[in-house]
Amino acid sequence: MSFNMGLTENQRTDMAAAVTAVLADTYALYFKTHAYHWNVTGPRFHDLHTLFETQYTELWTATDEIAERIRALGVKAPASYDAMAASATLSPAADKSEANDMVADLLVGHEQVVGTIRKALDLAGENGDEATADVLTPRLTIHEKTAWMLRSTLG
Repeated sequence: MSFNMGLTENQRTDMAAAVTAVLADTYALYFKTHAYHWNVTGPRFHDLHTLFETQYTELWTATDEIAERIRALGVKAPASYDAMAASATLSPAADKSEANDMVADLLVGHEQVVGTIRKALDLAGENGDEATADVLTPRLTIHEKTAWMLRSTLG
């Protein structure tokens, strides 16, 4: 199939790989956040349970837009947990049991996704791929804001 998007085939596949990394890290962070939502306990249960629900809902919604950008670049989005994990730099393991440790772990996760997005944005800039930048820039803002909120929650 022919693509006439102003990007070469190599640029499209490179961009798709970078966006796939963002998708995979977003998905891993979604899973981790949802698991912490299920398992948080203690005196801050209600507040953190609600906070984590808000965060995992936002992450889940984001995965669709990110995956659709991969498809728009002419590449298949990951279609299995294994494929998703192979592209992720973030572990989905939600192995913390104390509430503050969960918050700190999610903070690290959001900061890691920020790094993944920045790499993809750098590549988008090099390739003149404004459409991908338009998808990723709001994601960067959301992860930076969430990291700030989690950092503030820790005190």
